[in-house]
Amino acid sequence: MSLTTTTTAPATDLLLRNRAILCHFDSYSTALVFAHWPGGSLLWPGPLPEGAAPAEGDLPNDAEAVRQAAMAQLGLLDDDVVVSPKFIESVRAADGSMVRVHLLRFTTQDAPKPLLEAAGAIFKPLPQLRGAAPVELGLLREVFNLIIGGNGRHG
Repeated sequence: MSLTTTTTAPATDLLLRNRAILCHFDSYSTALVFAHWPGGSLLWPGPLPEGAAPAEGDLPNDAEAVRQAAMAQLGLLDDDVVVSPKFIESVRAADGSMVRVHLLRFTTQDAPKPLLEAAGAIFKPLPQLRGAAPVELGLLREVFNLIIGGNGRHG
């Protein structure tokens, strides 16, 4: 998936060094679903760089700027999406560059399936995402642990 945006160059730079997981959690049914994007990526606006692996990194926290970019590009409403500040993940690409991954969570009663389908994504629960990139699945597992209450790093 292309990382080209319809906004200015700074937004493009922002989306080169940041990715976002979009999820919805229904606390009533405990259903946790994730956006699955065309081409198989679990991250917006596209997959991680080649050879990406989890890494420690002191990257700027551009979560709000990433949220704003997602809202603009995907047509999301401001009150419907929040940043999860406890989710702090970084990866290092094969070329040494760092990428920060943010968690954007929908606060709507139901997952906004039609809205994301218009952008080419569909919501799926974690077990249906087998076969995706292992690093991306690992990130989703951390989200699962954070939201459902497992023993992940973000406790």
